[in-house]
Order: sequence, then C-alpha cells, then structure tokens
Amino acid sequence: MADFIQIKDAAENNLKNISVNIPKNKFVVITGPSGSGKSTLAVDILQRESQRQYFEMNGMTTNFINKPKVGSIAGLSPSIGVSQHTTTNRNPRSTVGTVTDMYTYLRVIYEKLGERECPNCHKWMKKPADLDEESLMMPCSNCGYEMKNLNKAHFSFNTVEGACETCLGLGKTLSIRTELIFDEEQSINSGAVKTWFKNIIDYYGLVLKAAAKHYGFEFDMDLPLKNYRPEQRDLLYYGVESEPFKQHFPDTPPPKTTNKGKFEGVVTAMWRRYQEREGVSNEAMYFYHQLCPECHGEKLKKESRQVFVAGLPISEVSKKPLDQMLVWVMDIAKELEDRESSIARSLVFELKVKIERIVSIGLGYLSMERQSVTLSGGESQRLRLATILGSALSGVLYILDEPTIGLHPKDTAGLVGVLKQLRDLGNTVLVIEHDVDVMEQADWIIDIGPGAGMRGGEIVGQGTLESLKAQEQSVTGNFLKEDYVPKLERRAGNGQKITVYEAVKNNLKNVTVSFPLGCFIAVTGVSGSGKSSLLFDVVAASAEEGHIREGYSHIEGLESVERMVTVDQSALSRMQRSNIATYTEVYTLFRTLFAKLPESVDRGLTAKHFSFNTEGGRCEHCQGMGFVLVNMHFLPDLEVVCPVCSGKRFKEEVLEVSYKGHSISSILDLSIEESMELFTENKKVQMTINLLLEVGLGYLKWGQTLTTLSGGEAQRLKLAKELNKTAKGQTLYILDEPSTGLHPNDVKHLLLLLNKLVDAGNTVIIVEHNTEMIQETDWIVDLGPEGGEAGGYIVAEGTPEQIAENPASYTGGFLKV
Repeated sequence: MADFIQIKDAAENNLKNISVNIPKNKFVVITGPSGSGKSTLAVDILQRESQRQYFEMNGMTTNFINKPKVGSIAGLSPSIGVSQHTTTNRNPRSTVGTVTDMYTYLRVIYEKLGERECPNCHKWMKKPADLDEESLMMPCSNCGYEMKNLNKAHFSFNTVEGACETCLGLGKTLSIRTELIFDEEQSINSGAVKTWFKNIIDYYGLVLKAAAKHYGFEFDMDLPLKNYRPEQRDLLYYGVESEPFKQHFPDTPPPKTTNKGKFEGVVTAMWRRYQEREGVSNEAMYFYHQLCPECHGEKLKKESRQVFVAGLPISEVSKKPLDQMLVWVMDIAKELEDRESSIARSLVFELKVKIERIVSIGLGYLSMERQSVTLSGGESQRLRLATILGSALSGVLYILDEPTIGLHPKDTAGLVGVLKQLRDLGNTVLVIEHDVDVMEQADWIIDIGPGAGMRGGEIVGQGTLESLKAQEQSVTGNFLKEDYVPKLERRAGNGQKITVYEAVKNNLKNVTVSFPLGCFIAVTGVSGSGKSSLLFDVVAASAEEGHIREGYSHIEGLESVERMVTVDQSALSRMQRSNIATYTEVYTLFRTLFAKLPESVDRGLTAKHFSFNTEGGRCEHCQGMGFVLVNMHFLPDLEVVCPVCSGKRFKEEVLEVSYKGHSISSILDLSIEESMELFTENKKVQMTINLLLEVGLGYLKWGQTLTTLSGGEAQRLKLAKELNKTAKGQTLYILDEPSTGLHPNDVKHLLLLLNKLVDAGNTVIIVEHNTEMIQETDWIVDLGPEGGEAGGYIVAEGTPEQIAENPASYTGGFLKV
C-alpha cells in the first residue's frame, strides 16, 4: 500500500470510473491521445487533491478547491506541479539570472572578489577583507585614496544604487519613429500626418488654428511640413503643454480648453496612449527600442561596469551563454580552492552547481540577461525544474506537463537525467508525455485512451514500453508495433522560391537561405539555434503592416505568395469571456439559429439575448460568466458557481428556448465532436466542426475558455480559423511546432491536413523537433550547430534523406529515412 498512490473510481471530467495504482518513488509517464484524460488524472485529481489536503491539514479553508470526483485516494504525497501554463514574469526586469537567483550569487561574487582601478594611483585593487560592510567609503590598498565602497546593490540593475540613470536599468530606451508618422513633403490638409483621416484633420485643424491664435502666430494647413517654423513644428509634434513648445512662449499660459487651442500634440498623444495600454495598441509599430546611449545596453552605472572578476565586468558575464559562463566560473573556482574559509568560494561553488543543472537540460544557450518574458513554455518549465532540483526535497510527487516541448531529441537525454535525479532523491516523478524516447526511460507507463473526450477516459495499458506492445488495448503499444514506412516521393516544388539574404537577427550569422514554394518544409535545429529568429522574426515579420526592414538585407520571392498565415504558440486571449465558440465565430451562428426559433420569436428574444457578453438575456448576477469571484484576501480570488443561474450564464426565459433538446447553455457544454449530429443541417457550423476535428481538437468543449488551452491547442485552433477563410491564390503557412501536445497517433492526422494544404498548391513551413513530423517533409533547413552564440548557421539543407546522411547535422542522426 505504502508503495503506491492508489486511486479508486475516478470519474472527473471524461474519466470512466477508473482505478489505478501509481508506483511511488518511480519515474512514471502518463501517455495517450490528446484529450484522453491524462491531465485530468495528473493535475485535476492528484495535484488538486494534494493541495486541498495540504490546506486542510494546516487548518486553512478548502472551499475554493473542489474535491475531485473519486471514490478514494490513498498514499498521496505532497505535490509540486511544473506545467506549461507556468506564467513567466511579464516584467521586462525579470531575467533568467533573477528568476533562478544566479544573478544574486554573481552580484555577491563581484562585491567580494571584484577588482577596480584606483582613480588616483591607477593601480588595480580588491576590497580589503576586513572592511566593514556598512562602510560607505573604501581606501586604496596602495595609496590610501578614499573611493565609494560598492556592495551587491551596486551590481543590480533593479536598484537605485546600480541602475543606469538614463535607461533606469532596462538597457534600452524607447523611441518613436517620427518619419513613419509625418510626411515632410505634404501639408496637413494633403496628409502630412499619416495617422489622421479627413474628419480628424478637420477637427484638429480648428484646434491648431485656435492654439496659434492664442499665441499670436499663423498656422497654415496648406503649408508643407518642411517649411514649418520651430514653434509651428513643436506645436504639432508636442502640443501646448510640452517643454519644447513652452520655450517659445515662456510668459504665455497655455489655453485651458480645446476650443481655445488646448492641443496635446501628435507625438505626445501617441506616447500617452502607448503607456496607458502598456504597448498593446495599433500604434505600437511606430515605437522601437534602441540601446541606451549611456550604458550601451549593460544596464548598470559606469562605476559598477568598471569592476572586474577574472578579467570580465559583470555585464559581460551576464551576456555569455550559460555553457560558456560555466567555464568562467570553473576557472574562478580553481583559483579559490586554497581559500577554505572564503564566503566567495562557497558562492562560486553554488553558482557552478546551478549552471551545470541548467546546461544539463539543454538550456546552456540561454544567458543570464535573457528576459523571462521571451522564454517559451518549455524553456520556463525546464528552468523551474532545474531550480527545484537544487532544493533536494524527498517524498514529493512532482507532476510535469510535457517537459520535452521545444527540446531537440539531442537534449532529451539530459532532461531525463534530471528527472531520474529527482526520483533518486526519493521522489515520485509523474510526467505527461508523448515522446517515445522519454517513455523508453520510464520505470512505468500508464496509457489512457482509446480516444479523446467521451471516447477516452479509460486505462488501456500499463507497464514498461515493451510490455505495452503486448497489450491489445494500448493505443501507444499499437503505434509502436507499426513499422515505419518511408515516404517514397518528395515534392520538388513549383519552381519558385523565397530567399532570405544576409539575416543577422538575434544570433543568426549572416544567413542566406532559400525555401522552395509548393513544398512541405521543416526548419530544424537544437533549442536556441535560430529557427524562430529566421522564420518568425525575419520571414513572417516581413509581411506585417508597417514592417521596418531590420536584421536582414532583403527577401526575394514574396510576390509569388498571395497570403502569409503565421500561426505561433502565443496566447489567443487573456480574457476569460473568450471561448472556443466565440473565437471561431461559431457562436454568432448559434445565436442567430436560436433567435429564429418560433419560441424565441414568440417571446421577443433576438440574437442579442443569446449573448453572454451583453445585457439582455444573460444572468446579470455573474454578467454571463457562470461564476462569481470571491475575495480570499491572502489567497487568489475564488471562482464560485453563480448561485443565481447555477453556472448556466443566462436568464431562465432564455434557457427555456431549446434547439433539438438543447438550450444555448447546454450547447456550450458539448464537445465539438458531440455537437456534430446536432448541426448536420447547418453547413457553416458543420464546416468549422470538420476543421476542428481535422486539427485534432474535437474533444474540446465549445464553452472552454481560451486561457485554459495549451500552446499546441491554441496554435491548432488558430490554424483551423485560418483554414475557414476563403483561400485566394497561393498561401504560405508558417507554423511553430504544430505537433506540440500531440500523441504520435494524432501526429498522423495533422500530417494528413498539412499535406492536403501543400497538395492544394500552398507552402507549409514548420519549426519542429518531432522526428515523426520532420521525416515526412519534402525539404529541411537545419540550423545550429548549437544554441545561442554557437548557433545561427545553416548546418544542412536538403531532403530528409540528404540530412540523415550529413554527419554535421544533429537532426539527421535521429531521422529514420
């Protein structure tokens, strides 16, 4: 009993009263098709119940955690969840160094071991070991000259003591591209302000004339901008309350109303809107970051940048990829071997161990200065995993959600090594995973299936990977028994191509590369090799409105493509009101359908009454959300089912209207697959359902909130929405790891869809690590050879067969062609 976590009669979500024993202190993988119930078992039952029992044991309220629908759970351990939804800090000041505490160690090392040049005698000196830490000044050991004593705060870009005063420790300053806003050759009436339309010109023209009259000068609406006097330009650009304009009329108070000429200024107004909306606006294209002219991107004050350890300032060390930084740390460790009592010695050792863990899970290409907000879900998860390993806890249940996402097969062994270290410390490691290489290393596998949604929720196999092959019901075992059949023909394309010239974006090393059109193409390489930089930051960005050519010379061949569709793994929405039905615009069809029913017509109900986003038919107590938030003070707000509508979102009179026995609320509770038979007569709804089934999302419910989707689910939903649009000419689809979250069986269905797109005359380019996907493509562009600064080169180009024969390609070594 003590050797297992025993679950009996689990009926949460789609689980069909399953009972299962999970071996403790083992490395266990839960696998199965997308939507089969893996996350329900691992997260919704085990993790949630562990949290609930923890709160209960400590005498805290547990009302905010629903008890899972299970008969019993025995042998449960305290759990730590490391999921793909782990939100990285959105603060631009949060970096890899700060979230892992490595930068704190580094700051103390620079405080203790740093060498500085004395401004008086110009000799290099270290801080005296006996100096009082509270002392503000420090004497030169050579000439006695007193200089400022620098402590660890002076090496932080998040403190007043250390941050560069020009950029406030961000390393970048934000500027606005006035050349994109104004046309010097035009007058205001002829379109000098490119963001203004006719009505706006008429309105602001009156305000500008009133302002000019207030200050006693003329404002000619037909005068080209290049002929403006300084006061006219400053009025238009910065407005009457700006310092540049006030300098022209220091003794004249600005007008108090718009009618009198209170004009904000075009540039000033854009700055205000940008800051109010935190950069999320349709004017964001006019803003750009540039290196701080004072610190040149190093974030710190000059005095802090002039302290050296082992020949480098702290800003240079922070820029190094962690695998290179490890060499620097090891050199320092050797120098300190004899100083047994040194505080710095223990800090250097701790820092070395932290870096080694991160390098071992394939993140050696990251630097300490890399912003947390730029990390992918997989990178954030693995970074947290490396940090957890340092805690040396035992007796814990670790639950991980697809930690191999974004990881090249070459680095999977390092990740598995870390998971086994956690197990060997006396923990149970439970991993939701589709990667066969990870399954091979597992002590035990639980296979859930056989399908998704209502067709899943059963234990179809248990044991080692080899034993699953002998179990008839096992979905994973049956897949592994199939012999791989190599693709017989590779498409040569339509003779056209897109060529990127001299790309230097991020870590790309002056790359020139061609993508043959009319093909299925994979861009491959280890994590951080430059795949996303090439495909998304260069090719995809070139099609964006207002795009400024940056990071490459030029691109040829884009004119051959009518439309470019970019589908990445970014969140679809941060709003809890957005769900599958609203995003796919199917909900509009549902509302129209219900509004036309005789019952609705008799009651005077229109399409508006069937919306949970507007007043009319929605429940006003919860405003159509189905739940209300209860303030829990020191805990996160609690979502409680609305006591008025019982979570159904609508007023009773709206819920009484039914279509084939379903209210508008119960349709939102149906899965996409379940709703198929309900809408056989509605071609538009049926078309969307078919597309969602094709991309493997049939198990999702129409009412599922977008914020709960994984990166892979969000991406496939975007793809389905794009495919629903009427195609016009040749389309280029650019996808970011579309196989994310897919069982190998589901990958086959996705491949059928992508190949169908290419057969229809389109081009599909994917960034991918999944070898099942890569070996089915027509052409591969492999980047590397490593990540970070050691990457950014084209390692190999060609068909999968050619890549497999290329000894320089890490990817080629894993292809079975």
